[in-house]
Amino acid sequence: MTDLLTMVSAAGPLAGGWGVHGLWMRRRLSAARRDPLSGLWTRAPFERRASRLLARHHAAVVLVDLDGFKALNDTFGHAAGDEAIRASAASLNDALAEKRGAVAARLGGDEFAAVVPLEEPFTLPWLLNGLHGAFTAPFTYR
Repeated sequence: MTDLLTMVSAAGPLAGGWGVHGLWMRRRLSAARRDPLSGLWTRAPFERRASRLLARHHAAVVLVDLDGFKALNDTFGHAAGDEAIRASAASLNDALAEKRGAVAARLGGDEFAAVVPLEEPFTLPWLLNGLHGAFTAPFTYR
């Protein structure tokens, strides 16, 4: 009996360590699937989620490319471009916050995508107007 208690007490910290390691790994994998600048999904996880969503629901697929992004980077520097990416991602998140099941991503560079479930097709113009307003709102860079 004491041998069993000795083994269990020795294995406890090891098992606890593996539990913490597993949690840490899950968080790291989740972080790797997100774009570090925008916090949005990257292409591969977005495509998996979008595919599942499109298989189950009527949805709008929205692709966004920021006009003048290269000129912004060339004129004001990469820090300004990074801020434009962050502001655009925040606008996209805000515009989709109440759209249950929506998934958004930064595909790369200045390209974004979203898939938004639509309960009624007639709501599409309101969705697109809201997204247009969110993306075209000015942002401040200092």
